Amino acid sequence: MSNLIPRGSLFDDFFKDMAPGFFIKPLHGDPLPQSIRVDVKENGDAYVVEAEMPGVAKEDIHVTIDGSVVTLRAEVKQMDAQTADEKLLRSERYYGSVARSFQLPVDIDEDAAKAKFDNGVLVLTLPKKKGRSGQRLSIE
Repeated sequence: MSNLIPRGSLFDDFFKDMAPGFFIKPLHGDPLPQSIRVDVKENGDAYVVEAEMPGVAKEDIHVTIDGSVVTLRAEVKQMDAQTADEKLLRSERYYGSVARSFQLPVDIDEDAAKAKFDNGVLVLTLPKKKGRSGQRLSIE
């Protein structure tokens, strides 16, 4: 059996009791969620997409429609406002970007699509493109 004290435990206990919280390293930013959460509903001739984007400014949301593929992209910027007599010890606000793409069953009419952003929820109204869908091929 060893009579040696485990390395670092004596000093760790001393500093933990002496000044708890004083030696905390600054943490700057937590990661964004891995994916944007969406609800997709179909009502008659349009799809309605509701996407949660809390903490994102309306100017930092980008929606791209390419046929039947919808891409949502959001970017959160963290602006630090510190004065000369302040020192940031911990910041739990996140920053970075996140994107999500999904495919709908039919093409979307990009010209008639609408987007509304309110209270951290993006609501897209995506009308289905009019025209022939599911064209049948003749067999020779």
